[in-house]
Amino acid sequence: MKTNYLAVVVAAIAYWVLGAVWYGALFAKQWMALEHMTEEQAKSMNRVLPYIISFVLSILIAYVLAQIIHWRNANTASLGAAVGVILWVGIVGPITFTTYMHEMRPKSLFAINEFYPLAGLILMGAILGAWKKKAA
Repeated sequence: MKTNYLAVVVAAIAYWVLGAVWYGALFAKQWMALEHMTEEQAKSMNRVLPYIISFVLSILIAYVLAQIIHWRNANTASLGAAVGVILWVGIVGPITFTTYMHEMRPKSLFAINEFYPLAGLILMGAILGAWKKKAA
């Protein structure tokens, strides 16, 4: 199977940066309040390891998404983004929403935590679908 590894890495970086903006700039205070996390708790955690692990996992997500986009021949930004939406609507959203319901967690926390992967899959799908460089 042809995989454009540069596109995979760029898509992973985009998803990773989106996460930093999402949880750092856009929703940090709301997220911390909903998770009952204090500033002291946040400061006491290991700040390096989660970033490394999340980046490695972003590469895995981008690689798998690239395979699905290739299988679907979704070779435009809009078709790649559509694959991301379908995966979230059909898999990620229902699985995580079921968990949130059983745990009786706030819907606003679901929105913060799970609309990030929706936005991320759309972003990565658009990058992977639009990338026209020959695959290795």
